[in-house]
Amino acid sequence: QVQLVESGGGLVQAGGSLRLSCAASGRTFKTYAMGWFRQAPGKEREFVATINFSGSTTYYADSVKGRFTISRDNAKNTVYLQMNSLKPEDTAVYYCAAETAPFRAPVRSLYEYDNWGQGTQVTVSS
Repeated sequence: QVQLVESGGGLVQAGGSLRLSCAASGRTFKTYAMGWFRQAPGKEREFVATINFSGSTTYYADSVKGRFTISRDNAKNTVYLQMNSLKPEDTAVYYCAAETAPFRAPVRSLYEYDNWGQGTQVTVSS
């Protein structure tokens, strides 16, 4: 069992930046691949970014590549999503998720993640 708590969401103007944080409980965080997903009203949850256990490998959705950066601090049991050059279409609830099988490769499919946070709202105004 792992508990994930997102924070850092809010209202920002187009072109602005936000940094989301996801704090994890447990003693095995450093073995998890972690991911960020988002869900806009009336739409399916979609992949945003993922990072392997050490932070050496990352993948991004085409829609955010070059604007968003995923990172982690294993000493703090925390994963981050730095979001720059935000657009109104980035508006969504953002979720962090853990792939708890130790040292598993990071993946884009939400079905590979077995623990999820409660989400944090990001709203980008024009």
